[in-house]
Amino acid sequence: MADPELVDVVVLGLGVGGEEVAGRLAEAGLRVVGIERNLVGGECPYWGCIPSKTMIRAANAIAEARRLDGLGGSAQVHTDWAPVAKRIRAEATDNWDDRVAVQRLTDKGGRLVRGSGRLDGPGRVRVGDQVFQARHGIVLGTGTSPSVPPVDGLAGTPYWTNREAVEVEELPASLLVLGGGAIGLELAQVFARFGVRVTVVEALDRVLAVEEPEASEVAAAALRADGVQIHTGVKAARVEHGAEGFTLRGTEGEQFTAERLLVVTGRRAHLDQLGLDTVGVDGSRRYLPVDDRLHVTDGIWAVGDVTGEGAFTHIAMYQAAIVVADVLDHVRRADGGADPSGTASVVGGAVGTASSLAATGSSGSAGSVPRADYRALPRVTFTDPEVGAVGLTERQARERGINVQVGFTPLSSSTRGWIHKSDEGGFIKLIADADQGVLVGATSVGPAGGEVLSGLAVAVHAAVPVAQLRHMIYAYPTFHRAISEALRNLS
Repeated sequence: MADPELVDVVVLGLGVGGEEVAGRLAEAGLRVVGIERNLVGGECPYWGCIPSKTMIRAANAIAEARRLDGLGGSAQVHTDWAPVAKRIRAEATDNWDDRVAVQRLTDKGGRLVRGSGRLDGPGRVRVGDQVFQARHGIVLGTGTSPSVPPVDGLAGTPYWTNREAVEVEELPASLLVLGGGAIGLELAQVFARFGVRVTVVEALDRVLAVEEPEASEVAAAALRADGVQIHTGVKAARVEHGAEGFTLRGTEGEQFTAERLLVVTGRRAHLDQLGLDTVGVDGSRRYLPVDDRLHVTDGIWAVGDVTGEGAFTHIAMYQAAIVVADVLDHVRRADGGADPSGTASVVGGAVGTASSLAATGSSGSAGSVPRADYRALPRVTFTDPEVGAVGLTERQARERGINVQVGFTPLSSSTRGWIHKSDEGGFIKLIADADQGVLVGATSVGPAGGEVLSGLAVAVHAAVPVAQLRHMIYAYPTFHRAISEALRNLS
């Protein structure tokens, strides 16, 4: 067998985080090999964020057209899925071809190796008959795949995951969605607005169970208004498939039928396939434990879904910036202080961003590698209305022993909410630490819930004093002006 090929860094898995790390390190002058068995860029550009929001944009346009009645006339809406499917194939995913992403990586100086890689001892990665020895480290960014529950009869049936739902060219007459989390609700609302009879089945007592109960109520009401049937507290016992479609039976005798079944019950990392035992790391865990610089162990970093901090593109990119800065810091120290990029930072890039964060106090002293901080983790469920949230929920804050103050205001009580006819139950909810006088969490539900969230995320991340937030000037009439009313209602 040939000797291992010596390189600087191996990036195993080129999802959004891995691709960012590989590209930035290659731009900095390192010899980088990226290994990917599927599409460079990962889930987000091909089956997640980009195509799903393309679907949502079309579905929301349909809903908005129907809202013309009572505002400025009347409208008759005729839906057609063909333009949506065409746009996803031709514009969003290049028909699930990653040539553009590959070119983006190689233009930066990175090298792509197709295949399934695994660790093969300290600093070594094996891909088929090829073995690479990394001088400076290995970065794991292998992502997650849909987690399919062990429901009797489900295996072997042609059920959908989010991938099949995104790729569909002809809509079914009816759809059964198993799972009432963000992905399940987003897709359920899209298909319902295009005329599909949709039923959502959730095992917990409410949909969007990770968010505030008020957000769950608004989301459920919005989907029901679109014709979606929602059943909570139903545990799946058995799935049957035949010529008529799918039948889902619950443990208490419940029964639901539909032409298609979409299973969206979470995602899981496949750590057992990475050879972690060869470097002394337990591969039986659900996720890879990492420190605040994303170290798994000496010489190995991880980014993205495999870290268990949340299956969000923005987390993967955030972590990638930290890993790039840390790897380059490691290289400088290993090479006696030389900067492989030839400059103190990569202007406008991840290293520059990392240095800026360090200099402004997000880590230790100026110039040090920034440390990961998830206190102000933002998340958005792109239903209509949108559900944006950051930091802790009220329940999480109380469970941590925080002296909680809650501020709440309905969006409809704001001037912009009245103008917009925001009668879908949108709101602003603030969670404050009364002892510290700062926000530790917030939820923004409404027509622009995710956009309104941005200011709240800054407040939580920077620990802006509540007294200072109360004395800010909020533009009028905007949706975000409702924040000032929620601040007044803190109690």
